[in-house]
Amino acid sequence: MTRLFWKVYMTLTGWKISGRFPYEIKKAVIIVAPHTSWRDVVIGLMARSVLQLKTARFLGKKELFDVPFGFFFRWMGGIPVDRFSKHNMVDQVVQLFNETDALLLGLSPEGTRGKVDRLRTGFYHIAKKAGVPIIMVGFDFKKKEIIFAEPFYAGDDEAIDFKHIINFFAPVQGYHPEMGLGHLG
Repeated sequence: MTRLFWKVYMTLTGWKISGRFPYEIKKAVIIVAPHTSWRDVVIGLMARSVLQLKTARFLGKKELFDVPFGFFFRWMGGIPVDRFSKHNMVDQVVQLFNETDALLLGLSPEGTRGKVDRLRTGFYHIAKKAGVPIIMVGFDFKKKEIIFAEPFYAGDDEAIDFKHIINFFAPVQGYHPEMGLGHLG
């Protein structure tokens, strides 16, 4: 029922998918950008449902998972993380990857909906330490396109990898294009 709703929504709003999701990959860090609006969450839920990505999850600060809304965030696929734990966030998430057979973890490389001067690096270190690929997904509101890039593994040169990431996301226009990543390219 949910998938049917999202397929109808996708058709009525004119969104389309460009590229292919690599279903053969069971564990990955999925970075989605540019993150400029709450509307990104709606498009993400639509994509997850239409593509039937049942193991796609996201991280949230553990306080979001308290009463009264905790059940909702868990139902949406949220994983609570303790930002103030003795164990750093990267290690907490790597442990999650090590404890499961299938996990597609969606993250925003900006870490915020606002304009940024650089991308955060946590997603990169999570993927590298967990030995999982990074899948880049652009939400282009101008073209109404969900764009998938080929997966890649974090290499030995972080600067080269981040240049690759920026080159992919720079032309993608978020809901608020002025807050996108074009200026980093």
